[in-house]
Amino acid sequence: MADFCGFQKVSPEITWRLLPRLGKKHYVLVMERENQFIGQSGAFLDAVERASRAAPMARPVLVIGERGTGKELIAERLHRLSDRWEEPLVTMNCAALPETLIEAELFGHEQGAFTGATRAREGRFEEADRGTLFLDELASLSLGLQAKVLKAIEDRRIRRLGGNREIDVDVRIIAASNRDLGQAVEAGEFRDDLHRRVRALQAR
Repeated sequence: MADFCGFQKVSPEITWRLLPRLGKKHYVLVMERENQFIGQSGAFLDAVERASRAAPMARPVLVIGERGTGKELIAERLHRLSDRWEEPLVTMNCAALPETLIEAELFGHEQGAFTGATRAREGRFEEADRGTLFLDELASLSLGLQAKVLKAIEDRRIRRLGGNREIDVDVRIIAASNRDLGQAVEAGEFRDDLHRRVRALQAR
């Protein structure tokens, strides 16, 4: 295992460390429309380069780092440099919605599935079909929802709430968390099978 500037590379997985603060050498990084970064944070730019090399891989990606470390920029980089770059990049913050709404947001719903569902609606998996789905704060999902996300990734199919048919989806998953999911697995708060499924690229 080689250690380089706080980053570790483990075959066949790649691990990097996203540093929240880099003292006086930390600058704000901005992604322009041409997908270029402006800034002088060497550790972050090194992570960007590693993401650029990993982008063509079809595997799911897990990015772990504190808030403000640029996980969203890494996700966009992974998408823009992949074979899916012309297709949608759909983002969902799993911690931004109450538990009762997250499932419908992820998988969609049919008309009448619940009070207020006056029409059918696609979920984020369908919206990201043939593209990339970025699930931020994945660790905030309940164990039950984690199981449903895992099934959607493995089967490449989803079922809307209130629906009776399965819908094929072709989605690359990029997940992010500010928690060490290995520790969450040990604590019984995150599914080990989902952790193993999404960690082709992992920052810890």
